[in-house]
Amino acid sequence: MVSAESNTLGRAQGGAPIGFARLPDPYWRALVTLLIGSVLGAIFFFLVLPTLIIIPISLNTSNYIEFPPKALTLHWYRAYFNDPDWMAATFFSLKIAMATTVAATIIGTMTAIALVRGNLPGKSILQALTFSPMIVPHIVLGVALYLVFAPLRLTGNFLGFLIAHTVLAVPYVVLTVMAALQRFDFTIELAALSCGASRLRSFFSVVLPNIAPSIAIGAVFAFLSSFDEATVAFFISDTGGKTISRKMFEDIDFNLTPVIAAVSTIMVGLSVFLMAIIHHVKART
Repeated sequence: MVSAESNTLGRAQGGAPIGFARLPDPYWRALVTLLIGSVLGAIFFFLVLPTLIIIPISLNTSNYIEFPPKALTLHWYRAYFNDPDWMAATFFSLKIAMATTVAATIIGTMTAIALVRGNLPGKSILQALTFSPMIVPHIVLGVALYLVFAPLRLTGNFLGFLIAHTVLAVPYVVLTVMAALQRFDFTIELAALSCGASRLRSFFSVVLPNIAPSIAIGAVFAFLSSFDEATVAFFISDTGGKTISRKMFEDIDFNLTPVIAAVSTIMVGLSVFLMAIIHHVKART
């Protein structure tokens, strides 16, 4: 007969391997947690490291990209804010991103309501088409949009960018609002309707306040998807109108200075700030 000890060969008391036989079970769990946390922390640090390196590079006194920096200065941030080309590209991107946020939020919210609550023919096909900009490579979309926009003279102007970036941003709003609508208890709306409220009033008084945090999160993602977009902007920009991402591509090719790192640091800071807003909104819901 096989003894009980042979059935637990390779294991120690408390569930720990035999090499850790003297460790009590709580200490064994703490050790495993520490090891897993260390591995995940190392992976996270490896992913974030390139972004962190940009910050000291942007403060470098050298006239070219160099790490580690010899000394620290804010010269390249002043050069960015004093350069009319950089400022024009920045304000152009901000204007497009804010307009895209408004358009994508309205269109995306209405689309999400239609997909969740509507009895539409071919709903699954419509949903797949709605999310396709998140799946199709942006370089393919860029080529397609250029071929369509060029004959219509929509390249390099505000309207062309607004249409293109809205197409790219709408799926983010639809995704977040659909999730909120699927969690929403529609009996609350039915109660409002039974009390005499119209469908429009019940939506604005009951449904909209409950899904407003998700709409706000979708709007932030729409802004980021527009402001940070580079591939499509590369195809539909021209000398008359270019985004900050297109300007960065040009300077990398022809004028590679730490200004690029300064602009990248500012964009990272803006993204982190907006993500903090998303976290705050989610924490309050």
